[in-house]
Amino acid sequence: MQRYSIREFVTATVQRDEARDMFELESPHLLEVNLDGRIKAKTGAMIGYTGDVNFTREGIMEQGIGTLLKKAVSGEGMTLMKVDGRGRVYLADKGKRVTILALEGETIFVNGNDILAFEDCLESEITMMRRISGMLAGGLFNIRLTGKGRLAMTTHYEPVTLLVTPGAPVFTDPNATVAWSGSLSPEIVTNITLRTLIGRGSGEAIQLKFDGTGWVVLQPYEEAYFQAASV
Repeated sequence: MQRYSIREFVTATVQRDEARDMFELESPHLLEVNLDGRIKAKTGAMIGYTGDVNFTREGIMEQGIGTLLKKAVSGEGMTLMKVDGRGRVYLADKGKRVTILALEGETIFVNGNDILAFEDCLESEITMMRRISGMLAGGLFNIRLTGKGRLAMTTHYEPVTLLVTPGAPVFTDPNATVAWSGSLSPEIVTNITLRTLIGRGSGEAIQLKFDGTGWVVLQPYEEAYFQAASV
C-alpha cells in the first residue's frame, strides 16, 4: 500500500465494529454511544450518527430551578438534549479529552461546562452553588448525577484528582474545577490578598473550598466560562 494514500488513511481512521458497551471511547477525544433507548447529552456535542436517532432540546422546565435562575442572571443557560432511538452517535466537545465513569449508586457533581453525556437512568439536577450572589458574573452551575449508569465528562488535557480529608481542605480555581464527589459541598471564598495584588477582576481571587472527605477533579487549564464580578 502506498504511503499517505487515501486507502491508508481510511484504513487507519475507520470506525471499528467490535462489540461495545453503550458508552465507549472511539478515541481519547471522541465518545461513541451505542444507543438503544435514550441518553442526555450536551447540546451541540453531536458530530455524527448512524441509525434511527432523534435529537430534542430539553425544555428549560425539565432542567431544574438552577437553570431558570441562570437565565435570569446572565441570559444564558446550560442546555441538554435528549437523544432517542437506535444507532450509533458520536459526541465531542472542542477536542477536549473524554472520560467515562460508571456510577454504582454514588453521587457526583460535574461542572455544567464539562458534562458531555449521561444515561437517562441516572437522576440529574442542575444546581447553582450557594453564596454566589454578588461574587460571580453569570454564576457557577453544576449538574448532580446519582444512581447506576454511565456518564462522560470532558477535560482539557489529562485530569488530576485531589483527595480531600477532614481538617485539610482543598482550594481550587473554579475555572479549572471539573467534578467532585457527592459527599462534598464546596464554598466560595475570596482571597483578599490576591484581589489587592493583581486586581479585583482576577479569577484567582475567587476560589472553591472543599472540606470533608472526598475528592476533586481538576484540569490543567483555566476555562473562562465565568468571571469575577466587578465590585
